[in-house]
Amino acid sequence: TGKGIRSTKNGGRKLNYDEAAGAFHIGPRIRGLHELVRRPALCLYSHWSSSGGESGVCTGVVILLVSGGKSSHLLVFSEDLFFIYLLPPIIFNAGFQVKKKQFFRNFITIMLFGAIGTLISCCVISLGAIQFFGRMDIGEFDVGDYIAIGAIFAATDSVCTLQILNQDQTPLLYSLVFGEGVVNDATSVVLFNAIQGFDLVNLNPHIGLEFIGNFLYLFVTSTLLGVGTGLVSAYIIKTLYFGRHSTDREVSLMILMAYLSYMLAELFYLSGILTVFFCGIVMSHYTWHNVTESSRVTTKHAFATLSFVSEIFIFLYVGMDALDIEKWSAVSDSPGTIVTVSSVLLALVLLGRAAFVFPLSFLSNLSKKSPNDKIDIKQQIVIWWAGLMRGAVSMALAYNKFTSGGHTHLRGNAILITSTIIVVLFSTVVFGLMTQPLIRFLLPDGKSQSSTAVSSHAGSPKSITVPLLGEGQDSLEDLAQQHLNGGNRLRALLTTPTHTVHYYWRKFDNAFMRPVFGGRGFVPFVPGSPTERTSASITTPFQ
Repeated sequence: TGKGIRSTKNGGRKLNYDEAAGAFHIGPRIRGLHELVRRPALCLYSHWSSSGGESGVCTGVVILLVSGGKSSHLLVFSEDLFFIYLLPPIIFNAGFQVKKKQFFRNFITIMLFGAIGTLISCCVISLGAIQFFGRMDIGEFDVGDYIAIGAIFAATDSVCTLQILNQDQTPLLYSLVFGEGVVNDATSVVLFNAIQGFDLVNLNPHIGLEFIGNFLYLFVTSTLLGVGTGLVSAYIIKTLYFGRHSTDREVSLMILMAYLSYMLAELFYLSGILTVFFCGIVMSHYTWHNVTESSRVTTKHAFATLSFVSEIFIFLYVGMDALDIEKWSAVSDSPGTIVTVSSVLLALVLLGRAAFVFPLSFLSNLSKKSPNDKIDIKQQIVIWWAGLMRGAVSMALAYNKFTSGGHTHLRGNAILITSTIIVVLFSTVVFGLMTQPLIRFLLPDGKSQSSTAVSSHAGSPKSITVPLLGEGQDSLEDLAQQHLNGGNRLRALLTTPTHTVHYYWRKFDNAFMRPVFGGRGFVPFVPGSPTERTSASITTPFQ
């Protein structure tokens, strides 16, 4: 037998872990081979997701040709179907697998971009629409309609962001752009709904204050509802005995509780996007660690699969609905007007995003002491570009405002609906496909990763690589990475202040939250299972 390997009684070969220290030296090679195989797969996956709209258009063409132009309403975009069934799995999975430390480390910047930035973008687009559309013959619109247009096109496409940016390769950019996208979508929906309920013809300071108070109320209550639902699910699985008999019950309970949080938010007229996102974060921090090992693997892949299917279906849905004959027939006499309106809207989207990304990045950098924590100009350009895609949220809001039951009869409304479809398809295909080349051009040496980027925890939903690894165990590749990065961690520990917000949160979490709701280090008790027999020998992993 070779060094580090000893023979067993059955003639097999078994790894001698006392001699396996040499594995650390092949870690980089293993990682390099993994990246060599992984990157083409990621490119293919991103290309398929980005071209989903094109696939939808092609499918619509085939259906129209086969049916002789009579089946244009075979698959018409429905905002109820989108908000109730397709969007929740995507947002929940994003919260469930997000890198929590990276997300909350940039929480202030994310809130600046997502809330304040959305309001700035909405104002720029609304003022531009008033300036340009008022001179064009596209129909009569009031102030509320123009502000609604601003809210519609201020909503970014979080679905496309998930596919274009990679959480492991560009953690800082992913955290900022996607986190902003979630808050942006919620802000746009809240802003759009608030516009419908306020008298915008007679604006005064009282209405402005009432609007701000309504927005803050919706944001805080939606977040608390998501956190509360996640904690309830963790407590049920940790405490109640019936939930730990089988993987089926555990997985079902997690899925139902996640969807319950979204439906409760809709029932109480809150932001379901924010609710289900923070529910996913809480469930990944507590609930996921309370279930058995098989349930962890199952839930990780189940949530990712549901999210992926929903994303593809949304792209196909939007693409096929773009060929609805009724919408295009209402504006068939003015193709030049549609092109002009679409071009103006695209220009306003570009200008509106630039109006807040660069100034708010400057303000965010003022509050950061370390140069490595600041957002440089190249990263700002990537953030600006990566958030230009408009998607199903814009489509749903436009249909809500300018259609009745999915049908459009007024010429002005038809022009705005068709222009929205053009903006969504153009931004998704053109801006989406150009994002990765732009990142490689501006950040070729990996500077998009901040020095403060925190890798996934060994026991987090994002990091499962071998399903049968026990709690706190790592693969050889993970162990090699920890060995190589040990010096960096020590230097960071010596140069970073210990008493941070995260430090105090960890103390509170360990002292009060985990004893009640479980989480990392909690070992589920299943009678007669290997977990029961080995629970005494498993120590709490380092976080």
